[in-house]
Amino acid sequence: MSDTVVVALDVGGTGMKCALVRPDGVVHHQERHPTLADRGPAAVTENILGVAENLAARARADGLTPVAAGIAVPGVIDEVAGVAVWSANVGFRDLPLRDLAGRRLGLPSAIGHDVRVGALAEARLGAGRGRRHVLFVAIGTGIAGGLVVDGAGYPGAHGAAGEIGHIVVRPGGTPCQCGSRGCLETEASARAIGRRYAELTGQARATAHDVATRAAAGDQLAVQVWQDAVEALADGLLTAQALFDVGVIVLGGGLSEAGDGLLLPVRDAFARRVTFHRAPDIVRAELGDTAGCLGAALLALDSLGSPA
Repeated sequence: MSDTVVVALDVGGTGMKCALVRPDGVVHHQERHPTLADRGPAAVTENILGVAENLAARARADGLTPVAAGIAVPGVIDEVAGVAVWSANVGFRDLPLRDLAGRRLGLPSAIGHDVRVGALAEARLGAGRGRRHVLFVAIGTGIAGGLVVDGAGYPGAHGAAGEIGHIVVRPGGTPCQCGSRGCLETEASARAIGRRYAELTGQARATAHDVATRAAAGDQLAVQVWQDAVEALADGLLTAQALFDVGVIVLGGGLSEAGDGLLLPVRDAFARRVTFHRAPDIVRAELGDTAGCLGAALLALDSLGSPA
């Protein structure tokens, strides 16, 4: 198997992270491309398939054999049917992406939700390796999670498992794009933190990085905004723990770049809320923005030999 690779793509609303990944998780080659979402879903689909085709050709030129393709995309994904049911970021609706990729590449193909495949990679290769029950939580522009048990991801009955960003943690709070109010995503995501600080200071714009930096420097308003987000995040994580009872929660996404500035207060806030629950370890993700590609490759390898 040392001469085989998987074609892996992690498709985001703006860019695609793409790689050739060996079965042991080692990346042979990686590259990045714009998603071209502004050109519409048909153009995005052709872009994905063209990049994947070129990666397969690159593998063969390097003397390697591509054995499968894995594609991670955002939105509601039916992994069993291989269909991108809905994705606001790239405009997909009921797109049979697995079959399209399989026909184009002549390879067994799999598609998965971007955060859930990131969870798969962190559970097997990253911060959750060696643990049976892992919850990966990506905190960036939005918030989503992925549950992995004994190395297998859980997509849910309708391909929508892990949307912990839409747990209501502040009833009647900030309106959310989902139609509810006070969702975790509207209270503790990077976008929410930046927006709240900008509102309170009258600035035109602020980022979560700005808030984290200013909080560390002693800006009391930034400290309060950051702590409010931490408290909301702890509420959401406690609900998740009550449902899933995992051994470790892995925090990833852009906000995790704050390191101990996020981990330490979240651990403290979580510990203050625990009653009968067994508290999980709360750790930072290890794979960074390569998790999506690695997870897409793992998903494709898992699908080999399985019925379509």
